[in-house]
Amino acid sequence: MTTAPETQAPTRRARRDSAAPPVAADTPAFDDAAPAPEPDSTAPLLRPKELSRAEKLREDAGEIARVVWQAVRDVAAVIRPLGWIVIGSAIVLWIVAGTLGWEESMIAAAVVSAVVALSVPFLFGRTTYEVGLDLTRSHVVVGERAVGALTLSNATSRAILPSQVVLPVGAGRGLFQVPRLAPGATHEELFAIPTSKRGVLEVGPVSVLRGDPLGLFERTHDRRQAVDLYVHPRTTNLEGLSLGHLRDLEGLPAQHLARDDVSFHALREYQPGDDLRHVHWKSTARVGDVMVRQYEETRRSHFVVGLSTHPDEYRTDDEFELAISVAGSIGLRALRDSRTLDARVQKGALRAQSGRRLLDELSALNHSRPREGGIVALSGAVSAHAPQAAVVVLVTGSKTDSAELRLACSRLPYGVRVLAVVADARVASPALRRIGDADVITLGALDQLPGAVRKVLS
Repeated sequence: MTTAPETQAPTRRARRDSAAPPVAADTPAFDDAAPAPEPDSTAPLLRPKELSRAEKLREDAGEIARVVWQAVRDVAAVIRPLGWIVIGSAIVLWIVAGTLGWEESMIAAAVVSAVVALSVPFLFGRTTYEVGLDLTRSHVVVGERAVGALTLSNATSRAILPSQVVLPVGAGRGLFQVPRLAPGATHEELFAIPTSKRGVLEVGPVSVLRGDPLGLFERTHDRRQAVDLYVHPRTTNLEGLSLGHLRDLEGLPAQHLARDDVSFHALREYQPGDDLRHVHWKSTARVGDVMVRQYEETRRSHFVVGLSTHPDEYRTDDEFELAISVAGSIGLRALRDSRTLDARVQKGALRAQSGRRLLDELSALNHSRPREGGIVALSGAVSAHAPQAAVVVLVTGSKTDSAELRLACSRLPYGVRVLAVVADARVASPALRRIGDADVITLGALDQLPGAVRKVLS
């Protein structure tokens, strides 16, 4: 019984040895616990996908099409409207001459084609001017003239033939004739830009014009970056007026009572948790109960101007310009009074750290999209972003009815002084009314604003 296991053990060991694969004599044996050899880091992990012939042809065709389209655009950019007419006439004449065999048409087509061919060489070459553009004032008010100077210098060692220089100003452009400049010579051109509309005009870039005498082709070389000219809206001075009556440094007292503040309100009995520093000992001795001081919460002089830019609230563009001028005038008055000003439209807050920055923002202002909401949505945004406002001025157009104004004023925080200004070009004299807790002023002109505000504050 004891010999059976001894005879069977070698048999099982022999079976395991026979199941193992044969190993050559000169092949080193690896232990199972030894680490596996690291893969070659230089070998690519993923083989890039090879494009098919059709895909390569499609990709090459797309690249060629982009290059050709860019070349066509560059060529078309140098052809003036008169050039298109002349080229089209030449094509029509050649077609008529080839179809009908008219000699007159063939001669005319040859003459027109020769004119086009002789005009093309005028596009080649470069005119190397040193260009200087200087605007004496980059911020003007509507109606003022922006004066500037354009200086062109020849810094090369050869003379430059007479040429033309183009100065774009917004949608228009100015054309200057530059005479022949000797080496080292300088030519200066003075110009004035009339401003009849609020906006931001891009002055430049200054371009040297090359073209043929007939005006068929024209090519420009930009020589200097453009300069922004800010045309500010008209504003009026609100001298002697302090909107909101905020003349104290600690702020405007509100109708909310607090245990600790600056503005004293009254005395009341002591309640658990009151600060003993506010106990009024003389009244406590006289009454017999502990009496403490009660204060009114004060708000900092946070001034908010909400200008509605919704197009459906204004009858004409003049009303919209009047509303912008009103908002700018009130905002400047608030900044002069050292208030914290928050100017807001439907698209968001305007930068109003200074008077110039506020007017720059108003210069670039346009109508908002109808889906962004009107004066009601704007007052909701004012309430959400300026809950501690002391005075809120809402400016809108004449198509805003009383119900919308009432709803807009009801969305503002409780206890805020509200003034609504309605721009209506049909009004000859300012009208004052009361909607809820808000004073509403209807104006027909900007010069009516100081008197109307003075009546509201009196």
